[in-house]
Amino acid sequence: MTNAHRDALFVLVKSLSKSEKRQFKLYVGRLGVNTDAKFLALFNLMDKIKKYDEKTILESGIVKKAQLSNLKAHLYKQILVSLRLNPVNQTIRLQIREQLDFATILYQKGLYRQSLKILDKAKTTAIENQEKNIAYEIVELEKIIETQFITRSIPDRADELAVQAKELSAQNVMTSKLSNLSLQLYGLMLKVGYVRSDDDYVRVKNYFESHLPKYQIEDLGFREKLWLYKAHLWYSFLTQDFLSTYKYATKWVDLFYEQKEQIYLNPVFFIKGNHYLLESLFYVKYASQFKQTLERLEKVVGGKDFPKNDNVASLVFLYVNANKLNLHFLEGTFKKGLYLVKIVEYGINKHKDRIDAHHIMLLYYKIACLYFGIGDNKTCIQYLKKIINNRNLKMREDLMCFSRVLSLVAHYEAGMDYHLEIQLKSTYKFLLKMNDLHAVQKEMIKFLRNLGGIYPHELKNEFQKLHTELKKYEDHPYEKRAFLYLDIISWLESHLENRAVAEIIREKAMAVKR
Repeated sequence: MTNAHRDALFVLVKSLSKSEKRQFKLYVGRLGVNTDAKFLALFNLMDKIKKYDEKTILESGIVKKAQLSNLKAHLYKQILVSLRLNPVNQTIRLQIREQLDFATILYQKGLYRQSLKILDKAKTTAIENQEKNIAYEIVELEKIIETQFITRSIPDRADELAVQAKELSAQNVMTSKLSNLSLQLYGLMLKVGYVRSDDDYVRVKNYFESHLPKYQIEDLGFREKLWLYKAHLWYSFLTQDFLSTYKYATKWVDLFYEQKEQIYLNPVFFIKGNHYLLESLFYVKYASQFKQTLERLEKVVGGKDFPKNDNVASLVFLYVNANKLNLHFLEGTFKKGLYLVKIVEYGINKHKDRIDAHHIMLLYYKIACLYFGIGDNKTCIQYLKKIINNRNLKMREDLMCFSRVLSLVAHYEAGMDYHLEIQLKSTYKFLLKMNDLHAVQKEMIKFLRNLGGIYPHELKNEFQKLHTELKKYEDHPYEKRAFLYLDIISWLESHLENRAVAEIIREKAMAVKR
C-alpha cells in the first residue's frame, strides 16, 4: 500500500476544487469516446476514497495491476492539461509560453511571417513583464526564422536581434548569479541557522563577498534587484544583523509597491518579502511598524484582484498567522493570542501537502511559546514533543535545539522534574552532537541541574545569579540568538519579581514602543 502523501496522483486529485473537478470532467467529455474511459473511472474512484489504497483500486475492476502505472501517468497528464486551460491559471508567464508554442507550430508549417508576428508581440509582453528568460528564447527562435525567411530588412534585423540577445543574455546571467547566491545562503540558514562563532561569520562573509557579482544598481531591472535584495537579506539574517535585514526587506517590499503590477504577477515573492520584513521588525522590536505592515499585507492579499490559487492560499495562511503570533509575543498578549491555535491547527491540516515540515514545526514552536507565556506548561510540552519526536526533521537544527531547552524549562515550571536529570543528559548530548552547546545553553543546563540540591529559601538567589550571568550575553553577537527563540531573561525576571512572564514582556514592549 502506498502512503497517501507519497502518491502524487492521489494528492493532485484531492487538491482539486469543485470547479476544477467539474472543468476536468467537461474537458474529458468534449469527445464522446472519453465518457467511458478508464482514466475517468480511476479519477472518479480516487475522488471518492478517503485514503489511497491500491488494493481498492484493483478490486474495482477498472484496471489490471500491470496497467495501473501507465493509467495513473495518463490521468496525471490529463489533469494537468485541464488545469492549464483553466482561466484561473492563465498567468502572464503561461500566456507568453502559449504564444511561443503557437509560433513554433507556425514555423514548423513554414508560415514564417505569421510566426514572426506572434513572436514580436510575445517578446514585447515578456520584456514588459520582466520575463527575460522567455524573452531570450523568443529572440533565439526569431534568429532561426530570420535565417530562413529572407526580407530586405534582414541586415537591420540581424543587428537588432544580436543586440537584444546579448542584452537579455547578460541580464539573465546576472539574475542567475544572484539567485544562486540567495539560494545557497537560504539553504545555509535552514540547515544551521545563525552564525555561532567568529569562524562561522568569516566563512559566511567570505562566501558572500566572493560570490556577489559586480553590478551597477542603475543597470539592474526588477528581477535582478529582487534577487540582489534577497541575497543581502539572507546574509544579514545569517550574521544576525537585523537592522540590515530590515533595510533589505524594506527595499524588497518597496520594489513591489513601486511597480504594483508585479504584486499580481509575482504574488509569492510579494508575500515572502512582507514576511521577512515583518520578521526583521519583530527582531528589532518595532511593534507599531510591525502592526502597520501586517495590516497592509492582509489588505492587499484579501483584495479581489490578488491572485487566488492553492499555493498563494497556503503561503497567506502560513505567513499571516505566524506573524499574528509574533505580534502577540511582541506585545506580551499571550492570552489574547490563544484564538489563533485552532486556526493554525486547522490550517496545518488543510495545507499540509503544500507546507514543508520545518515551517509546520516552526508554527508548533510558536504555539508552545504562547502556552509557556500564559503559564500552561503542560500544553507547551505537548507541542514541543511534536518537534522533538519528529525524526524526519532535517532542517532548522537551531529550532530543534531550543525546543529541547524550552522543554526543560517547561518541565521544571510544571513541577514535572522527576525525569529532569535524564532529560538534561539527553539535551546535553543533543546540543553537543549539533555543535550548539554555547554559553547561554550551558548556563541554563547548569542552573536546572543544580536545582535539585537547592533549598527553597535559596532559590531566588540562584535565579538572580543566572539572570546576572545571562544579561552579559543579551547583546553578544552570537549568544544573543538564544533570546530570539526564548525570552529567558523575562522568564527569570518573572521569578525574581514574582509576576507573570507575560506581564514582564508587556511592560518591556511598552517601554520600547515606537
